Amino acid sequence: MLDPGNRKWFAAETASLPSARATAILSLTVNARHSGQSSLPASLSNQDTEPSLLADARALSAHCYADPAFHCFDQEAVFARSWQLAGHAWELGEPGDHVVTEIAGRPIIVVRGNDGMLRGFFNVCKHRAGPLALANGNARQLQCKYHGWTYTLEGQLRAAHEMQEARGFDMSCIHLDPVRVAEWQGLVFAAVDDPGVTLEQVLAGIRERIAPVDLTGLQFHTRVAYEMACNWKVYADNYLEGYHLPHVHPGLNRLLDYRRYATHTAEWYSWQQSPVSGGREPYAGGEAQYYFVFPNLMLNILPGRLQTNLVVPVAHNHCRVLFDYYYSDTESEAARALIAEDLRFSDEVQREDIFICERVQQGLESGAYQAGRLSPKREAGVHHFQELVRRAYRHALDNQ
Repeated sequence: MLDPGNRKWFAAETASLPSARATAILSLTVNARHSGQSSLPASLSNQDTEPSLLADARALSAHCYADPAFHCFDQEAVFARSWQLAGHAWELGEPGDHVVTEIAGRPIIVVRGNDGMLRGFFNVCKHRAGPLALANGNARQLQCKYHGWTYTLEGQLRAAHEMQEARGFDMSCIHLDPVRVAEWQGLVFAAVDDPGVTLEQVLAGIRERIAPVDLTGLQFHTRVAYEMACNWKVYADNYLEGYHLPHVHPGLNRLLDYRRYATHTAEWYSWQQSPVSGGREPYAGGEAQYYFVFPNLMLNILPGRLQTNLVVPVAHNHCRVLFDYYYSDTESEAARALIAEDLRFSDEVQREDIFICERVQQGLESGAYQAGRLSPKREAGVHHFQELVRRAYRHALDNQ
């Protein structure tokens, strides 16, 4: 049963919805309460789910960023049902190599088997939910850190000491719960629920478009993590347009050609590109390409290097962004100088983004903001991303 407060919301907010959609919202809310899942955000409105054309588009409503209930809703509606970057091939080269991560709040382990195959499992022992690994590393077998139950690299239970008196206990019937894994250009992805599309379909066309660049030939150099007081969608919106370059990034704006800065969209990703006209490292020439793969992965590609950004939602007003840097050359004196300048300049740009994103979050939480119009010329990437968010919200309602 809905509590009286939610009943009042439902009557007010679903009045403008089609009856089938309103019924779906009520059903999902009730089912979520009974299943223990996060309930539907009370502030969810028709405008949050209905698609629009770019020429008519408005941004997502403020409550999609400011309402704490949307954090859990995004985890289930968006992150649990999408391919998520889980690791890199260089971390998973040998049998027993494994990486641990979380997707939609669920602990995951990806491991290279003795047969050379990559497999993903929930990092949860079948005994009493202990973790099989606490950090990335290598192991000949997966052993629970709580009570020592041991599994093969393929997920089959092989040892459970002191279980002889458990009637009907059959180790051969116990196997770790699997998750989907796939690899692309040296990047390893996992999905905890069915994303409804293969990883190759999501990334179709990128490999051909960036050729002759081969991301698998680049060497990992370093990781930098940034914490910021904003919703993950605020950071994604900011990444997806160059509209703010002249106002927020004076240094970067001098290096890129704003007049020729263009945004393109595919089904599951968008990309921005600009000639590099700065005349100094790390933007001495060529073209900058910025790919955004829904919902939270950025691939920043410049001559001889790749930077991946992974946006991790922490709370409704807090996200973490992981920057991983890859280069074709990390050893020569010239390469070391370029990398040092690249890291310095990237940090400068990132801190400018953090400053503005945190102020945007304050504006979204102020109660003074109504969803504004988007610029068809400069914010096509923002519109594309927000339409995919709306699609995910519709899918959550229609498939409850």
